[in-house]
Amino acid sequence: MAAYPFYKYQGAGNDFILFDNRTGFFDRNNEALVRQLCDRRFGIGGDGLMLLQSIDGYDFEMVYFNADGGEGSMCGNGGRCIVAFARDIRLIDSEADFLAADGRHHARIAGNGLIHLKMTDVDKIEQQAGAYVLNTGSPHYVQEVNDLAAFPVVAEGQKIRYNDTFRAQGINVNFVQPEGAGYFVRTYERGVEDETLACGTGATAVALAMAYKTGKSGDTQTPIRVAGGQLNIQFRRQGDEFSEVYLVGPAQFVFKGEVAW
Repeated sequence: MAAYPFYKYQGAGNDFILFDNRTGFFDRNNEALVRQLCDRRFGIGGDGLMLLQSIDGYDFEMVYFNADGGEGSMCGNGGRCIVAFARDIRLIDSEADFLAADGRHHARIAGNGLIHLKMTDVDKIEQQAGAYVLNTGSPHYVQEVNDLAAFPVVAEGQKIRYNDTFRAQGINVNFVQPEGAGYFVRTYERGVEDETLACGTGATAVALAMAYKTGKSGDTQTPIRVAGGQLNIQFRRQGDEFSEVYLVGPAQFVFKGEVAW
């Protein structure tokens, strides 16, 4: 048994375990270990786990695992956190180009500490029974509801995530309510199989889906309030195409330690 250093970061309440895996000590196929480390009672605890790895042509590779142990698709809040981590270990300065599950991402750390993470372009939004389905690096279902603060997010999210349409691949389910110039959002995340305090790709999906619904076009900024804080989505819409999509929000170091296995 050996001890390995780990780092804990959070972005708007979405918390992650990070390992600097440039030496390759962490076996990415060990799902049981990922599940154990993410367990909030028997491990470190986190909504997910990330490996920072070396890869040619990029500053680093981001390998993301859901709390259930499986490798996941893109995680927006995780992306901002791993950029902050790369800066803190002096791998980058204030900008990064990295590879994630959905391809290349560019990120910039602003003077106020907020991280601007470029997300994938979106050119397809489907309507299903009054809701919207789209992929912002991860698949999302967006549904407007009333009185979101009291809404049973887990129970209703499970019904959608495990219905006949989405059961096999899973989907993240976002419930949204207009609020001021933006929206209040609560998300049920696949892989965590619970509500999380924030979901970056979910906040992005909501902003794009609501622009699609309302016919908003051109350069847009949409504030998104989540249970864990405030995010802002910036994008350009031309017709049905959304480009220059940025997820803007905080990413903070929480603590570090060692864990043995």
